[in-house]
Amino acid sequence: MIKNKWTLWSLLLLPLIFFASSSALAQVTLPTMNLGFKTTDNPNEVVNAVKLIMVMTVLTLAPAILIMMTGFTRIIIVLSFLRQAMGVQQMPPNQLLVGLALFLTFFVMQPAFNEMNTNGIQPYMAGKISQEQALENTLAPLRKFMFHQTRDSDLALFLKLSKVDKPKTRADVPTMVLVPAFVVSELKTAFQIGFIIFLPFLVIDIVAASVLMAMGMMMLPPVVISLPFKIMLFVLVDGWGLLIGSMVKSFG
Repeated sequence: MIKNKWTLWSLLLLPLIFFASSSALAQVTLPTMNLGFKTTDNPNEVVNAVKLIMVMTVLTLAPAILIMMTGFTRIIIVLSFLRQAMGVQQMPPNQLLVGLALFLTFFVMQPAFNEMNTNGIQPYMAGKISQEQALENTLAPLRKFMFHQTRDSDLALFLKLSKVDKPKTRADVPTMVLVPAFVVSELKTAFQIGFIIFLPFLVIDIVAASVLMAMGMMMLPPVVISLPFKIMLFVLVDGWGLLIGSMVKSFG
């Protein structure tokens, strides 16, 4: 019995011993960063501190940028409509829907992200372009994507509300005007797709309610009968493949 206990403990501690020995051999060094306040007369140090604050501000706004300037809005709303139409309130869970929407967003935005990295981030890291040019080159693929998905009527509405001079080209449209117009267009597109998703499931609900009423079983909720048929229909037609494929193609 004692021998078996020692064998079990040795098996449990073996990964820890291996990790400790490998860590000692690797001697991995981690970078450190010191933050503090001091008086200075060097303008370069002040500029670097301001840049650090700006970078930290951008990082705090990163979730909002990801939601408002990519296809995440449309994807998550359509997936929520699907769950509501099927009548399964907690299936799939919220965490799974958000994770799926996030990875689909990265998949859809991959060409734009690659262009941002190639034209903006990498040249700036190599010192080939200035900070202003890097910001412009990085923002250009996002603006191109948003212009492609934004309706002209929504863009004209926000141009009118902003009371700016009528731009001659799309390059003259301010980003602060383009972003809300893009979000409103995404909401409209998502609700249109949601309406189409609701139609087949609504037909099943109506048929189930009519059958129950004809049989005199009015006390039985129609959802109890229609829900299995909704799930079966969605599985038989390969609903996930059709829905995700249609959403990805809608960004083309």
